[in-house]
Amino acid sequence: MEAILALEDGFFLKGKMFTGSCDVGGEVIFNTGMTGYQEILTDPSYFGQMVCMTWPLIGNYGITEEDFESDRIHASALIVKECCKKPSNWRSKKSLPDFLVEHGVPGIENIDTRALTCHLRVHGAMRAFISTTIKDPKEIVERAKKLPSMKGQNLIPYVMPKEPWLLKCNERVSANIKEDGSFLWSKEKIPLIVYDFGIKFNIVRLLIEQGFEPLMVPPSFSFEEIKASGAVAVFLSNGPGDPSVLLQEQLLVKKIMEEYPLAGICLGHQLIGQAVGGSVYKLPFGHHGCNHPIKNLLTNKVEISSQNHGFGVSFEGIEDVSVTHINLNDNTVEGFKHKIKPIIAVQHHPEAGPGPLDSQYFFKSFLDMVCMHTNR
Repeated sequence: MEAILALEDGFFLKGKMFTGSCDVGGEVIFNTGMTGYQEILTDPSYFGQMVCMTWPLIGNYGITEEDFESDRIHASALIVKECCKKPSNWRSKKSLPDFLVEHGVPGIENIDTRALTCHLRVHGAMRAFISTTIKDPKEIVERAKKLPSMKGQNLIPYVMPKEPWLLKCNERVSANIKEDGSFLWSKEKIPLIVYDFGIKFNIVRLLIEQGFEPLMVPPSFSFEEIKASGAVAVFLSNGPGDPSVLLQEQLLVKKIMEEYPLAGICLGHQLIGQAVGGSVYKLPFGHHGCNHPIKNLLTNKVEISSQNHGFGVSFEGIEDVSVTHINLNDNTVEGFKHKIKPIIAVQHHPEAGPGPLDSQYFFKSFLDMVCMHTNR
C-alpha cells in the first residue's frame, strides 16, 4: 500500500506501508543503531516520535519475549528502508510487522532513509505526517504543520504509571504501600524510590542487580511520601517530552537533593540539572543510537554509549557542578556530579540494551555513593 511521508518544511518521500492504511503524525527523528528496534519501539522516551532507522534492513531477528523495555509500543511510527517479513532467530516469537499491527503502530518501508537522515541532520528534527489516504503531498505537509511541536510539550502523563509498582519476572506488579505511607522493604536490599517518568525495564533490572530494591512511583508521589516510605535514596528515570515545562517536578527534585542521595538518567539528568541551576535547550536533531562516543573526564577514557534524547543541559556559570562526561560529536554535556551533595547523573543510557556496556559502571557508582552517605 503506497504512502507519503511529508515533513513540515515541504520535504516528502514516497514509500509503502507494511502494516496497513494509516494517517499518523509526530516528530520524526533518526536512530543510528544497527539493532535494537524492539527496545526502541517499547522505550517510553520515544512517545510522540516517528523513528527512522538508518540501518537499511530492520526486523531480521523478529520480536522476542525478553527484549521489551515496557509493556507496549510508544513510538508513533517506524520508518525503514526495508522490513524483513520472515525473521530468522531461535528466540523470535513473531515478526516485526505482526508486532506493529498488534499494537496499532504504522510501519513504512521503501523510504530513502539516507536522504531523510541527511535532511534532518541539516535542517533538524521536525514534525512530519504519514498518510495512505491523502494523495497530495502539499496537503500532508499542512497536516504536519498543525501538529504540536516537541518543544514545550509535557508528555509524561501519557507514559507514567497510575500507582507505585515493582518489577517481578519482567512484569509490572502493584506495590502494597501501607496506610501510613510505609513500605515493607526487604532487609537484604537497599530501599530506593524510583520516579517513573517512562522508565525502561533494563534500568530497573540493573538497579536490582546492584543490590537495590527499587519501588517505582508516579511523578505525583510527594516528598512527604518519600519520607514515609522508608527509602534511603532516590532515582529519576528517563522519559519523553520537554524537561523545561516540568516545573512541579523541578521543585520536588530541589527538596529531594537536600536530604537524599540522588541519581538520574536522561530526563532524570535534565531535571536534576535544572534543579542545581543549569538550563536545558533543544538539540538540532538529537542523539539517538547505540554507537555514540563520549569521554569520561574522570578517567580520560572514551566510551561508546547508547543515546536517546532531544534536549541538552548547560551548566555555564554553575560552580557547584562538575561535568564528568562530554559527547565527542558535539561537546554537549553527557554527565555531571555535584561537588558537595551526593548527586550524579548521566544523559546517555548506561543500561543500553542492546548496546555497549562501557557505561554500566554508573549503577555501581550510584550504589557506592548511597552506601557511603547512608553508612551501609
